Formats: sequence, C-alpha cells, structure tokens
Amino acid sequence: MSMGSLSLELEKITTATPFEVHAKLQRFVQELQSKGIAAGLQVAEKAKDFALKDAFGNDVYLSEELSKGPVVLTFYRGGWCPYCNRQLRAYQEVLPQIQSLGAQLIAISPQLPDQTLSLQEKAELSFKVLSDPRGVVSTKYNLLYDVPDDLRQLYISLNIDLKEYNGTDHWVLPVPATFMIDEQSIIRSAYVNPDFTKRMEPDEILWKLNSL
Repeated sequence: MSMGSLSLELEKITTATPFEVHAKLQRFVQELQSKGIAAGLQVAEKAKDFALKDAFGNDVYLSEELSKGPVVLTFYRGGWCPYCNRQLRAYQEVLPQIQSLGAQLIAISPQLPDQTLSLQEKAELSFKVLSDPRGVVSTKYNLLYDVPDDLRQLYISLNIDLKEYNGTDHWVLPVPATFMIDEQSIIRSAYVNPDFTKRMEPDEILWKLNSL
C-alpha cells in the first residue's frame, strides 16, 4: 500500500456519508480536540499491561506478547465503523512486513468477543483482535470517552446500538489510536486522533518500526 492510500480510501467513505451526519460528528470531534479529552498516552511513557480475550475467548497478555518482540497496538471503535474496517484491512495487507521486522499487530475494540469474531471472519484478519467491552484498557491508555446523548440518538437512527455491540449499558468509545511499543514496554510512537476519519498510514507504521 503506497503512502497516503489509506487516507484516500477513508476520504471515499466520508464523501459517501450524508453531509448532516458528517457535520454533526465533526462538531463532536472538534469538541474533543478543544477540551483535550482522551488525548492518549505519550511517547516515552510505559505501556499499561493488560489481559483481554481474543475472538476465540483466549486470554492475551500484552507483557507476554512483548516478550516476543515489539507490538503495534491499535485501538478502533468497532466493526460497525466503516473507517475501522478499512483501516484493519489495510493493516492486514502490511502484516507480513510488520512480522518480518520482528513485530506483531494487536487490535482492540469495545465489542464483545462474538461480535469481534464476526468482524475477524468478514475481514479475514490474521492478527489478534481483542475485546475490551467495558473500556478498561482504553481507559488505561487515556482513550475512552462518553458518547453524549445527541450522538447516541444519531447512532441509533443509523441502526448502530453500542449496547448491543459492546454488551454494556454505558455508551463509551475509544479515540482511534496506534502505539508502537518496544520490548521494554516503552511507547516509542503514538498516533492519537479524535477525528475518527483519520488513521495512521500503514507505511508510517513500517517506517516507525524500522526506527525502533
């Protein structure tokens, strides 16, 4: 995938989104940015260890994965989000290069394991997709925010019910983010963007891994 090509694919999704819907979502994004909510962990901070279940119900510990090499850790909103689906497919395309650099890719969303499994099957992902339905790990990484009532109603009008996807009464989502974590659990690169229409480019991930 060439530099910037993921951004072009995401822009196509935005173009196909009704203007009023996109404008309302962007107003909330601007609010998050202006208030500095869910700004994420920073470079040089120590990554927070966790244990989450994968799509098959197995526990995955970050510390155990880091013992094998660096980890690219990406947080996404869920399989209902077309931007997330395109992002994960793009990352799947460069997975062989990520692995050739001695690293691995782990993705986390608030979805229940059974919802994550359906996403994994549809997108044919071969990296670990983990479930964080209560947002505990997203909170540790300073990414979680509450979905306000007006956006909740907007999502419901679009047939997006986070209670169903995430199995909790709390409407929370993570800001999309991608971290490069070295074997000492130190964050070496952090991409955190409240604008969910933007994601870290695959080529940038490879470039950052090469510099570890």
